[in-house]
Amino acid sequence: MVNPSASDNYFRFFGLEPQFNIELSALDQAYMAIQKEVHPDRHARGSDAEQRLAMQMATFANTAFQTLKNPIQRGLYLCKLHGVDARLETNTAMPAVFLMKQMEWRESLEEQEDDLNALEALADEVNNAKRETLSEIIQAIDVAKNYERAAELLRGLLFIDKFALELDDAILALV
Repeated sequence: MVNPSASDNYFRFFGLEPQFNIELSALDQAYMAIQKEVHPDRHARGSDAEQRLAMQMATFANTAFQTLKNPIQRGLYLCKLHGVDARLETNTAMPAVFLMKQMEWRESLEEQEDDLNALEALADEVNNAKRETLSEIIQAIDVAKNYERAAELLRGLLFIDKFALELDDAILALV
């Protein structure tokens, strides 16, 4: 069965390097292999302790998989592993340039809510900003090992993702 002692670190649990830029197909393969091993049906005839351990490992695998699959959650987890708490609930401070861009996007959304072409152009701009931010996060975590900077970028990415969802809703309302 899966080694429970590896369960103190999601990356180790799946046999992956602890970095932001991971190969999602490798994560998927590791997850499927572990799920096959700990699936409750494989342990139906085992002792209560074996069944309980299998269930705990399956639950842990699900949590670890969901965390590592999501870029924001993966980044926050890496920051946490290195002693940096992004304090998402209390730290909403962002650079002025980023806040100005957010305000500009919101104004564009409000002013052009009936213009599909304008909203699609805005969506392209937001997606580019997301890609750039993800690249900066890779640089901050995997290259510079600057987890404070990564936490700041991840807070920004949360804002971008939230706005992108609102923008998608506005676009869907027009089509």
